[in-house]
Amino acid sequence: MDGLFDPPAGAAPAGVGVNGLSLTSVAPTTAPLAVRMRPQTLDEIVGQQHLLGPGSPLRRLISGSGAASVLLYGPPGTGKTTMAALISRATGGRFEALSALSAGVKEVRAVIDVARRRLVDGQQTVLFIDEVHRFSKTQQDALLDAVENRIVLLVAATTENPSFSVVAPLLSRSLVLRLRSLTEQDIREVLQRAIADPRGLDGRVRITDPALDHLVAVAGGDARRALTALEASADAALRDDVGEPTDAESTEGEPPDDPGEPAGPPLLDVADVEAAIDRAAVRYDRDGDQHYDVTSAFIKSIRGSDVDAALHYLARMIVAGEDPRFIARRLMIHASEDIGMADPTALQTAVAAAQVVALVGMPEAKLALTQATIHLATAPKSAGVVSAIGAAIADVEAGKSGAVPAHLRDSHYAGAQVLGSGIGYRYPHDDPDGVLAQQYAPDDLVGVDYYHPTDHGHEREIGARLGKLRSIVRGVTSRARRR
Repeated sequence: MDGLFDPPAGAAPAGVGVNGLSLTSVAPTTAPLAVRMRPQTLDEIVGQQHLLGPGSPLRRLISGSGAASVLLYGPPGTGKTTMAALISRATGGRFEALSALSAGVKEVRAVIDVARRRLVDGQQTVLFIDEVHRFSKTQQDALLDAVENRIVLLVAATTENPSFSVVAPLLSRSLVLRLRSLTEQDIREVLQRAIADPRGLDGRVRITDPALDHLVAVAGGDARRALTALEASADAALRDDVGEPTDAESTEGEPPDDPGEPAGPPLLDVADVEAAIDRAAVRYDRDGDQHYDVTSAFIKSIRGSDVDAALHYLARMIVAGEDPRFIARRLMIHASEDIGMADPTALQTAVAAAQVVALVGMPEAKLALTQATIHLATAPKSAGVVSAIGAAIADVEAGKSGAVPAHLRDSHYAGAQVLGSGIGYRYPHDDPDGVLAQQYAPDDLVGVDYYHPTDHGHEREIGARLGKLRSIVRGVTSRARRR
C-alpha cells in the first residue's frame, strides 16, 4: 500500500481510504486481485492465529467489542491493512488513511480536526497510518492528544520494531501487536481461495501443483506478493487463451472431435508463472535433498574460503524462500566451528546478522546475511574451538573428572573453611602481571593441553601468548604432561 494514500481534504465519505477505493466494502472487479481478495470478515483472515484466539484483544476489536488504539507490527503482506479495515467496520466509524511517506503534521491535524467534529455527532473516526515508523517525532507527537482522548482510534502499521521507531508516549497509549509472516500453508490457502472465489479469478484458470509451489516460494510469506504474481500469471494465460484459434478454425472446415466438450479454463504451469513474474523456479525442496545439499555446499564453500560460491548458494536459498533464521543459525554455528579464535569478530558478525533477521526481517535482512557470509568466507580458518571442546568432553566421558582442587572450591558458606574450601587460593589480580602459578585443573588433568591454536589470523598471537601463560600458571615444578 506504500504511496497509495491520499491526504484528506476535509470530511471524506465513510470507508474511503485508498485512491477512492473503500477498504471497508467489497472492491470493484477492476481493482487489483490483492484488493478484491482482502478479507471481509474475521473468519476470512488467514494466519495470525496467535493474535486471534478467543477473547484476544485483536479479536475483540475486530468483532466490535473493544476500543483501543493499535500498533500492528509485522512483515509486508501479513494483513495489517486488512485488520485496520475490519476494526473500522466493527466500530461503525469513519475510516481515514494516511501514509507516512506522503503525509505531514498538517495532514495529521486536518484529520484530527475532522474527527473532532464528527465526535460531536457521536461518530468515531478510525485513522489508519501506514509505515508509521517513517513519521518524525514531531509528527508522532501530533497524534498523542487525539489518541489519548479517543478523538481518533489509531490503527498504525509498521514493518519495523516499534520499540525503536515509535515514540514512547504513543507506544504507551497503544496496544502493540506483532504479526508473523504467513506460512507456506497460509499462502497456499490464500492462492487457492483467490482462484476459486467469485471476488477473485472465479475458476477462470487452473494451476498445477508445481506452479502453485513456485508462487508460494516467490511470495516469501507475503500474501500481497503472492496474489500479485498469481494475477500476472492468470492475466497472461487468459490473454493467450483468447488469442489462440479454436479447433474448428484450425482444421480447414472440419468440425472439432467433440463439439459438445468445453475446452476448460487454461492451466497455469511453472513456465507460465516464470514468464509472468520474470523469476525462474529454483529447484529447492526445503524438506528434501536440495535443502540439505545446498546448505552443505554453502557451509563448505565458506569453510573453503570460496566467497563467490558461498554467495551463490546463499542467493539460491534466499530466492527459494528459505527461512532466514535457518541461514543465520548456520552462520553462527560456522563462525565458531570453522573460524573460532582465528577471527573472534566472525561470531559477532554472525550474531549481529541474526539480530537483523529478527528485528528487521526480509528482504532487508538479506544484506546482513550477505555481509556475514562474506566476512566468514574471507576470514582465517581454525578448527581449534571444535577440537578443544571435543578433547575435553572425551576426557570427561572417559571418567577423567577428578575432584576440584580445594583452594578453588566455593568458600561462601558457613563451615567452608573447616572443610578446607578456598584456603590457599591466590588472587591473580594481586600479581603485577595478573597471572601467577596455581593449580586449576584436577590432579589427573594437570598439564593437559586441549586448545591448540593455529598460525592463522588472530590465533597466531594467541599461540605465542598461550605458551607463556601455560608456563607461568603451571610453574617450573609442575607435573605437566603433554599430549
